[in-house]
Amino acid sequence: MTQARIELIKTRLNEVLQATQVEVIDDSHLHEGHASAGGAGHFRVTVVSDQFQDKKMLERHRLVYQALDDIMNTEIHALSIKAYTDAELASAS
Repeated sequence: MTQARIELIKTRLNEVLQATQVEVIDDSHLHEGHASAGGAGHFRVTVVSDQFQDKKMLERHRLVYQALDDIMNTEIHALSIKAYTDAELASAS
């Protein structure tokens, strides 16, 4: 199930945001026994997309949440987001 969730998240972010890079890390094992999760997972994502150009962090996060909207309550319980443009990622390297 975990790999299927990761692939679903990657596919959504790639398609909706035309991402050039998506990394998804499943941190669910760190939250075992977290009853309120209801079987959904805890994930960290790093997304690189030029759709983030000229957008503040909150706006970028909203775009990510919109891309994952219908799976946020079923497949994803918690999501940590890092969102960059291609230029930002290149300058950080």
